Amino acid sequence: MQKIIAANWKMFKTRPQAAQTAAELALALRTGTPKGRLAVVFAPFTDIAVVADAVAGVDGLAVGGQNFYPEDQGAFTGEISPAMLRDAGAQWLLTGHSERRHVFGETDALVARKTAYGLEKGFKVMLCVGETLEEREAGRLGEVLGRQLRSALEPLAADARAQLAGNFAIAYEPVWAIGTGRVAGPAEVLDAHAVTRGILAEILGATARELPILYGGSVKPDNAGALVDLDNVDGLLVGGASLEAKSFLQILGA
Repeated sequence: MQKIIAANWKMFKTRPQAAQTAAELALALRTGTPKGRLAVVFAPFTDIAVVADAVAGVDGLAVGGQNFYPEDQGAFTGEISPAMLRDAGAQWLLTGHSERRHVFGETDALVARKTAYGLEKGFKVMLCVGETLEEREAGRLGEVLGRQLRSALEPLAADARAQLAGNFAIAYEPVWAIGTGRVAGPAEVLDAHAVTRGILAEILGATARELPILYGGSVKPDNAGALVDLDNVDGLLVGGASLEAKSFLQILGA
Protein backbone atom coordinates (compact mmCIF):
# COMPACT_ATOMS: atom_id res chain seq x y z
CA MET A 1 0.00 0.00 0.00
CA GLN A 2 1.30 3.46 -0.92
CA LYS A 3 2.31 5.52 2.11
CA ILE A 4 0.64 8.95 2.30
CA ILE A 5 2.57 11.77 3.93
CA ALA A 6 0.21 14.71 4.35
CA ALA A 7 1.02 18.29 5.33
CA ASN A 8 -1.62 20.29 7.19
CA TRP A 9 -0.61 23.95 7.06
CA LYS A 10 -3.62 24.98 9.17
CA MET A 11 -3.93 28.81 9.43
CA PHE A 12 -0.39 29.61 8.33
CA LYS A 13 1.20 31.15 5.21
CA THR A 14 0.26 34.08 3.01
CA ARG A 15 0.23 33.42 -0.73
CA PRO A 16 3.88 34.43 -1.27
CA GLN A 17 4.97 32.24 1.63
CA ALA A 18 2.89 29.31 0.36
CA ALA A 19 4.20 29.74 -3.18
CA GLN A 20 7.80 29.70 -1.95
CA THR A 21 7.36 26.57 0.16
CA ALA A 22 5.47 24.79 -2.62
CA ALA A 23 8.16 25.75 -5.13
CA GLU A 24 10.83 24.30 -2.83
CA LEU A 25 8.86 21.07 -2.54
CA ALA A 26 8.30 20.91 -6.30
CA LEU A 27 11.98 21.50 -7.04
CA ALA A 28 13.01 18.69 -4.70
CA LEU A 29 10.39 16.28 -6.04
CA ARG A 30 10.56 16.96 -9.78
CA THR A 31 12.24 13.60 -10.27
CA GLY A 32 9.55 11.92 -8.19
CA THR A 33 8.61 11.40 -4.58
CA PRO A 34 10.38 8.63 -2.63
CA LYS A 35 9.28 5.22 -3.89
CA GLY A 36 5.88 4.19 -2.60
CA ARG A 37 5.08 7.63 -1.14
CA LEU A 38 2.39 10.18 -1.96
CA ALA A 39 2.65 13.72 -0.59
CA VAL A 40 -0.52 15.77 -0.02
CA VAL A 41 -0.46 19.43 1.01
CA PHE A 42 -3.60 20.66 2.78
CA ALA A 43 -3.21 24.40 2.31
CA PRO A 44 -5.36 27.32 3.51
CA PHE A 45 -8.10 28.30 1.06
CA THR A 46 -6.30 31.44 -0.16
CA ASP A 47 -3.14 29.43 -0.89
CA ILE A 48 -4.54 26.46 -2.79
CA ALA A 49 -4.32 27.99 -6.26
CA VAL A 50 -0.72 29.16 -5.90
CA VAL A 51 0.32 25.82 -4.38
CA ALA A 52 -1.44 23.90 -7.17
CA ASP A 53 0.31 26.06 -9.78
CA ALA A 54 3.70 25.54 -8.15
CA VAL A 55 3.42 21.75 -7.99
CA ALA A 56 1.67 21.19 -11.32
CA GLY A 57 3.20 18.28 -13.17
CA VAL A 58 5.04 16.87 -10.15
CA ASP A 59 4.17 13.19 -9.79
CA GLY A 60 3.23 12.04 -6.32
CA LEU A 61 2.43 15.53 -5.00
CA ALA A 62 -1.23 16.50 -4.53
CA VAL A 63 -3.11 19.45 -3.04
CA GLY A 64 -6.05 19.44 -0.65
CA GLY A 65 -8.54 21.67 1.13
CA GLN A 66 -8.70 21.73 4.92
CA ASN A 67 -12.43 22.30 5.16
CA PHE A 68 -15.59 22.87 3.09
CA TYR A 69 -19.37 23.09 3.35
CA PRO A 70 -21.41 20.23 1.87
CA GLU A 71 -23.40 22.24 -0.70
CA ASP A 72 -22.67 23.31 -4.27
CA GLN A 73 -23.48 26.95 -3.58
CA GLY A 74 -25.86 29.10 -1.57
CA ALA A 75 -26.33 31.59 1.25
CA PHE A 76 -23.60 30.21 3.52
CA THR A 77 -21.55 33.26 4.39
CA GLY A 78 -17.92 32.49 5.14
CA GLU A 79 -18.05 28.94 3.76
CA ILE A 80 -16.46 27.39 0.68
CA SER A 81 -17.76 24.67 -1.61
CA PRO A 82 -16.02 21.63 -3.07
CA ALA A 83 -16.55 23.12 -6.54
CA MET A 84 -14.60 26.21 -5.49
CA LEU A 85 -11.81 24.05 -4.09
CA ARG A 86 -11.64 22.00 -7.29
CA ASP A 87 -11.47 25.20 -9.32
CA ALA A 88 -8.51 26.30 -7.18
CA GLY A 89 -6.73 23.01 -7.82
CA ALA A 90 -7.60 20.79 -4.83
CA GLN A 91 -7.86 17.03 -5.29
CA TRP A 92 -8.20 16.02 -1.64
CA LEU A 93 -10.51 17.13 1.16
CA LEU A 94 -9.94 16.85 4.91
CA THR A 95 -12.88 16.05 7.19
CA GLY A 96 -13.28 15.56 10.93
CA HIS A 97 -10.01 17.17 12.03
CA SER A 98 -9.94 17.46 15.82
CA GLU A 99 -9.75 21.25 15.62
CA ARG A 100 -12.93 21.29 13.54
CA ARG A 101 -14.60 18.98 16.07
CA HIS A 102 -13.32 20.50 19.32
CA VAL A 103 -12.67 24.17 18.48
CA PHE A 104 -15.50 24.76 16.01
CA GLY A 105 -18.01 22.28 17.39
CA GLU A 106 -18.53 20.08 14.34
CA THR A 107 -20.71 17.12 15.24
CA ASP A 108 -20.32 13.54 14.08
CA ALA A 109 -23.43 14.12 11.92
CA LEU A 110 -21.87 17.11 10.14
CA VAL A 111 -18.57 15.29 9.64
CA ALA A 112 -20.51 12.35 8.15
CA ARG A 113 -22.42 14.66 5.82
CA LYS A 114 -19.23 16.35 4.65
CA THR A 115 -17.40 13.04 4.16
CA ALA A 116 -20.20 11.60 2.02
CA TYR A 117 -20.53 14.82 0.03
CA GLY A 118 -16.82 15.09 -0.70
CA LEU A 119 -16.73 11.53 -1.99
CA GLU A 120 -19.89 12.10 -4.03
CA LYS A 121 -18.23 15.07 -5.70
CA GLY A 122 -15.29 12.95 -6.80
CA PHE A 123 -12.65 14.06 -4.30
CA LYS A 124 -10.29 11.89 -2.35
CA VAL A 125 -11.23 12.32 1.31
CA MET A 126 -9.13 11.97 4.45
CA LEU A 127 -11.25 11.47 7.57
CA CYS A 128 -9.65 12.30 10.91
CA VAL A 129 -10.58 10.42 14.08
CA GLY A 130 -9.13 10.40 17.58
CA GLU A 131 -9.75 10.58 21.30
CA THR A 132 -9.09 13.19 23.95
CA LEU A 133 -6.79 12.48 26.89
CA GLU A 134 -9.79 12.10 29.20
CA GLU A 135 -11.38 9.58 26.87
CA ARG A 136 -8.17 7.55 26.59
CA GLU A 137 -7.59 7.53 30.36
CA ALA A 138 -11.20 6.39 30.83
CA GLY A 139 -10.57 3.40 28.55
CA ARG A 140 -12.92 4.70 25.86
CA LEU A 141 -10.60 4.51 22.83
CA GLY A 142 -12.63 1.84 21.04
CA GLU A 143 -15.91 3.53 21.86
CA VAL A 144 -14.80 6.92 20.53
CA LEU A 145 -13.16 5.59 17.35
CA GLY A 146 -16.13 3.32 16.75
CA ARG A 147 -18.60 6.20 17.06
CA GLN A 148 -16.59 8.47 14.75
CA LEU A 149 -16.02 5.82 12.09
CA ARG A 150 -19.49 4.30 12.16
CA SER A 151 -21.24 7.66 12.00
CA ALA A 152 -19.20 8.62 8.93
CA LEU A 153 -19.15 5.33 7.04
CA GLU A 154 -22.29 3.36 7.85
CA PRO A 155 -24.61 5.85 6.09
CA LEU A 156 -22.65 5.61 2.82
CA ALA A 157 -24.57 4.06 -0.05
CA ALA A 158 -23.34 0.78 -1.53
CA ASP A 159 -21.89 2.46 -4.63
CA ALA A 160 -19.95 4.94 -2.46
CA ARG A 161 -18.54 2.12 -0.35
CA ALA A 162 -17.47 0.28 -3.48
CA GLN A 163 -15.37 3.28 -4.54
CA LEU A 164 -13.59 3.92 -1.23
CA ALA A 165 -10.41 2.03 -2.12
CA GLY A 166 -8.01 4.52 -3.65
CA ASN A 167 -10.22 7.48 -2.77
CA PHE A 168 -10.40 7.43 1.02
CA ALA A 169 -7.99 7.48 3.93
CA ILE A 170 -8.27 7.69 7.71
CA ALA A 171 -5.96 9.75 9.90
CA TYR A 172 -5.79 8.68 13.55
CA GLU A 173 -4.81 11.72 15.58
CA PRO A 174 -4.92 11.48 19.37
CA VAL A 175 -6.19 14.91 20.37
CA TRP A 176 -3.80 14.99 23.33
CA ALA A 177 -0.78 14.70 21.01
CA ILE A 178 -1.62 17.46 18.51
CA GLY A 179 0.65 20.47 18.86
CA THR A 180 1.63 19.45 22.38
CA GLY A 181 5.00 17.92 21.60
CA ARG A 182 3.70 14.70 23.12
CA VAL A 183 3.68 11.71 20.78
CA ALA A 184 1.79 8.48 21.27
CA GLY A 185 4.23 5.68 22.03
CA PRO A 186 4.61 2.70 19.69
CA ALA A 187 2.31 0.52 21.79
CA GLU A 188 -0.36 3.25 21.84
CA VAL A 189 -0.16 3.79 18.09
CA LEU A 190 -0.23 0.07 17.34
CA ASP A 191 -3.25 -0.39 19.59
CA ALA A 192 -5.19 2.53 18.13
CA HIS A 193 -4.48 1.57 14.53
CA ALA A 194 -5.39 -2.06 15.19
CA VAL A 195 -8.66 -0.93 16.76
CA THR A 196 -9.31 1.34 13.78
CA ARG A 197 -8.60 -1.45 11.28
CA GLY A 198 -10.89 -3.80 13.19
CA ILE A 199 -13.76 -1.32 13.21
CA LEU A 200 -13.29 -0.66 9.50
CA ALA A 201 -13.46 -4.41 8.85
CA GLU A 202 -16.73 -4.64 10.79
CA ILE A 203 -18.22 -1.82 8.70
CA LEU A 204 -16.71 -2.46 5.27
CA GLY A 205 -15.51 -6.07 5.20
CA ALA A 206 -12.57 -6.83 2.93
CA THR A 207 -12.38 -3.22 1.71
CA ALA A 208 -10.94 -2.28 5.10
CA ARG A 209 -7.60 -3.84 4.15
CA GLU A 210 -7.26 -1.43 1.22
CA LEU A 211 -7.77 1.80 3.17
CA PRO A 212 -4.68 3.62 4.47
CA ILE A 213 -4.59 4.65 8.13
CA LEU A 214 -2.27 7.57 8.87
CA TYR A 215 -0.92 8.68 12.24
CA GLY A 216 -0.99 12.36 13.18
CA GLY A 217 0.18 14.07 16.34
CA SER A 218 3.46 15.98 16.86
CA VAL A 219 5.19 14.18 13.96
CA LYS A 220 8.76 15.41 13.47
CA PRO A 221 11.71 14.37 11.26
CA ASP A 222 13.31 12.54 14.18
CA ASN A 223 10.30 10.32 14.94
CA ALA A 224 8.72 9.96 11.50
CA GLY A 225 10.69 6.88 10.45
CA ALA A 226 9.86 4.92 13.58
CA LEU A 227 6.18 5.83 13.32
CA VAL A 228 5.71 5.05 9.64
CA ASP A 229 7.43 1.66 10.04
CA LEU A 230 4.86 0.47 12.58
CA ASP A 231 2.29 -2.14 11.56
CA ASN A 232 -0.95 -0.64 10.22
CA VAL A 233 0.61 2.83 9.91
CA ASP A 234 0.18 3.71 6.25
CA GLY A 235 1.36 7.30 6.41
CA LEU A 236 1.57 10.45 8.51
CA LEU A 237 -0.45 13.64 8.92
CA VAL A 238 2.03 16.38 9.75
CA GLY A 239 1.26 19.77 11.29
CA GLY A 240 3.94 22.22 12.37
CA ALA A 241 6.84 20.24 10.90
CA SER A 242 5.27 20.53 7.44
CA LEU A 243 5.51 24.32 7.35
CA GLU A 244 9.14 24.23 6.24
CA ALA A 245 9.97 22.39 3.02
CA LYS A 246 13.19 20.96 4.45
CA SER A 247 11.58 19.27 7.46
CA PHE A 248 8.61 18.01 5.44
CA LEU A 249 10.92 16.51 2.84
CA GLN A 250 12.86 14.77 5.62
CA ILE A 251 9.61 13.28 6.89
CA LEU A 252 8.54 12.31 3.37
CA GLY A 253 11.77 10.39 2.92
CA ALA A 254 11.86 8.84 6.40
